[in-house]
Amino acid sequence: MATFELYRRSTIGMCLTETLDEMVSNGILSPEHAIQVLVQFDKSMTDALENQVKSKVTIKGHLHTYRFCDNVWTFILQDALFKNEDSQENVGRVKIVACDSKLLTQ
Repeated sequence: MATFELYRRSTIGMCLTETLDEMVSNGILSPEHAIQVLVQFDKSMTDALENQVKSKVTIKGHLHTYRFCDNVWTFILQDALFKNEDSQENVGRVKIVACDSKLLTQ
């Protein structure tokens, strides 16, 4: 299964990367093992979002910037409102990156 590496830029992905870098620097983990962990993280995030997340969210906001490059859409919204069945949350600024899932099978 092919995966995207874009989840590495999420908060949890950045924390994982920082921790792995620290472990490699301290000699606790080899660079090869750190790369294997990141590859597994990519696969696990893709699988979890594809198969385990069932809720739907509606997003409304002011479109600040949008871009389409290399089959990847990037949207930057300001004053965004996220709504699901139970709650809603206002966010001042959010970046959404969307990729075509059909590219994963190539």
